[in-house]
Amino acid sequence: MSSEQQIVIERQVDAARREALGVVDWPVWEKEISEFPWFYDSSETCCLIAGEVVVTPEGGEPVTLRTGDLATFPVGTACTWRVVAPLRKHYCFG
Repeated sequence: MSSEQQIVIERQVDAARREALGVVDWPVWEKEISEFPWFYDSSETCCLIAGEVVVTPEGGEPVTLRTGDLATFPVGTACTWRVVAPLRKHYCFG
């Protein structure tokens, strides 16, 4: 994973930041405990409503996302998602 393809994580974003981004208006995605590969053909920002996931980018170190975290995945990111607690997230492409 090149330096321009880093996953950007903001821990425990507050209500003001979520409101500024319009997170509440983003669609919601849910996933049970599971593991699967994923490739981002466009950038995605997501905010975890519930659950926990360990995301391991190809050639990179695993990162853990928990309820309240906001993450941005750049276009071209290839990774494995390991959902360790049932997941609900708001997400926005682009």
